[in-house]
Amino acid sequence: MESPLELQNYVDVTGKPKVSNFRLQIEDLAFGSIAGMIGKIVEYPFDTVKVRLQTQSVENPLFKGPMDCLKATMKDEGFKGLFKGMSSPIVGAMLENAILFVGYRQIQRQIREISPPIHTSTTVLDDNEEVPLTLNQLVLAGAIAGSVVSVILTPVELIKCKLQVQHMLGSTQFSGPVDLIKQTYRAKGFSGFYRGFMPTFVRETGASAFWFGAYEYTCAALIKRRQNSVLDNTTIISKKDLTAPELMLGGAMGGIAYNISFFPVDVVKSRMQIEEGGIHAKYKSFTHISKEIYAGAGIKGFYRGCAMTAAKSAPANAIIFMTYELLTRYLGSS
Repeated sequence: MESPLELQNYVDVTGKPKVSNFRLQIEDLAFGSIAGMIGKIVEYPFDTVKVRLQTQSVENPLFKGPMDCLKATMKDEGFKGLFKGMSSPIVGAMLENAILFVGYRQIQRQIREISPPIHTSTTVLDDNEEVPLTLNQLVLAGAIAGSVVSVILTPVELIKCKLQVQHMLGSTQFSGPVDLIKQTYRAKGFSGFYRGFMPTFVRETGASAFWFGAYEYTCAALIKRRQNSVLDNTTIISKKDLTAPELMLGGAMGGIAYNISFFPVDVVKSRMQIEEGGIHAKYKSFTHISKEIYAGAGIKGFYRGCAMTAAKSAPANAIIFMTYELLTRYLGSS
């Protein structure tokens, strides 16, 4: 009987053995972690501003907008105030992107087995290249990968949000991530870290579909554009031929689509996670908080910090996808 690792080996369309699935998973974990860490460092100051805008009082907001929040934070807390609570998100970003990219690739393989893509006359391939999945199949793979990563992301974001806003709320309850973890566990147990899980699950499932979908769509459009400009009919353009700026463009479009698509859900999620319900008090529900936001600020209340989020998502995700793709291209086995 073949071992699990032997069963994971597969051959490409030319019949040549390819590297094991296990090795590809390890590479995806490593490359996704590195990409996530770099991207998080770039975006974190913008994320701090976004969370503070999302969680300020609906009736009496502290900040007029992103720039006002940025200036106030710098004045009161200095530059380091923009990076409060970053240690947990750095670890979370590494785990999140590692799981996302591993899941995305593995789910694509499962989809390929269940519903193999059809090679049409318009599909141009190299001799050893597999028929690409359709955009709908890639979007599905992204959505499933996002739903899985929400399990890891919920406690990470809860810690991040609480640390980001405690100074704004006039509190010094937590001295850092470790202290917050200890206090949360003592007060609510393990379940306390999953406050806001459902909106995180909804956001990650839907937004990850947009994240990978917008990225793949942009890359496909760039490949088609370059293919049409090639004079030699024997030259085949693929994603591996895209330049770093082209990969960054795809990543930027993916990041913008990810953040804007489910932004209202993210606003409610942030308010849920900073809420202090006490040991015996009941927390407000997703519906209750949504009604409060709408009553206090209308539709625009669900889009506080949206402009800042779009601004930070473009460069951060451009770097994430470029880093992952270039590491895979030059250091990967596939």
